[in-house]
Amino acid sequence: MELLIRNGRVLDPDDLTREAGEIGIRDGRFVAVDEVDCSVATVIDAGGGYVAPGFIDMHVHVYEDGAVIGIDADRVGVQQGVTTIVDAGSTGSDGLARFRETIIETHDTEVLAFLNIARKGLCDGLSELADPADLMSVEEAQVAFEAEPNLVGLKARMSGSVVRDQDIKPLQHARRVADALDVPIMIHIGNPPPYLPDIFPLLRKGDIVTHAFHGKQHGILDADGEMIAEAKEALARGVLFDIGHGSASFSYETLRQFKGKYDTAFTTSTDIYERNIETPVGSLMTTMTKLLQLDYPLEEVVATVTSRARKALGLYEQGTFEVGTIADVTVFNVVDKKMSLVDSNGEVRETAKVIVPKMTIKSGRVVWNG
Repeated sequence: MELLIRNGRVLDPDDLTREAGEIGIRDGRFVAVDEVDCSVATVIDAGGGYVAPGFIDMHVHVYEDGAVIGIDADRVGVQQGVTTIVDAGSTGSDGLARFRETIIETHDTEVLAFLNIARKGLCDGLSELADPADLMSVEEAQVAFEAEPNLVGLKARMSGSVVRDQDIKPLQHARRVADALDVPIMIHIGNPPPYLPDIFPLLRKGDIVTHAFHGKQHGILDADGEMIAEAKEALARGVLFDIGHGSASFSYETLRQFKGKYDTAFTTSTDIYERNIETPVGSLMTTMTKLLQLDYPLEEVVATVTSRARKALGLYEQGTFEVGTIADVTVFNVVDKKMSLVDSNGEVRETAKVIVPKMTIKSGRVVWNG
């Protein structure tokens, strides 16, 4: 099967000079346009919309029938212009086989996962790191990663409500497991303990700090809006920052202050689940729209969910137009529309332009058309 996407504004984060042109697809993969047989190809008219590599949301919770906060993967995936999502720790090793059977294998959206360092993940409550007896061993983690190719790393939630009196100990254990397997850790940061000056020194190149721009006390910025020393040192080592919007983890003001002083790349994700989809999160494109409100250029906003996400996750096939890779495409519009969008702290900002999905192509197949 061959496809030719025409009449779109190509937005390629790997080649920002490419503003116009066509996209060729054959048998589910990108090909050079001159290789497409126009006499047999199905022509897709993008209608003047933006045409980008398939969007990646690298922090969601979609273990719908297992975890206590799961939501349908396609509802937050292809139906919102997102071709690849990464479940961030909903399951640990105990539920991994069922996660594949009920989630990975049953949706149009590609589902990857960070494996929770706790065996049960979020399937038995939200204080999964309170009991050290619940932590996966190195051997259990090795078996899990050998069995499941869609795993991209480990997840450890470092909030006081999650670890209880264990403080930094679960992260120290996660560090040992991650080093043994040579995989990254996605770290959730929130209300301490543990405190960031204890968390950041344990992070290595390629680890991801999600909820990096929350508005709670003891975050990455001090009272003067300066980044704390441990965060600067972590970034210098190659640690990555991710938005991870969530119910209580994204602040306009924190990101505004950060943007004013630091030119540091980050990724954009939603931390979306059943209880926050209506408000304050909405969708990945709603979260991206909030970056437009803070005067981030559209090209950079798209990079945070394509090329940057691809690199952060160590992927090759996703988030790119590279010839030969899986043909995932997100077609979207930026429409003139007044909306009031709220962050996790209750701050409301008015926007005049909104990013909205138009079409989703997964592996060369149109799976959603708005």
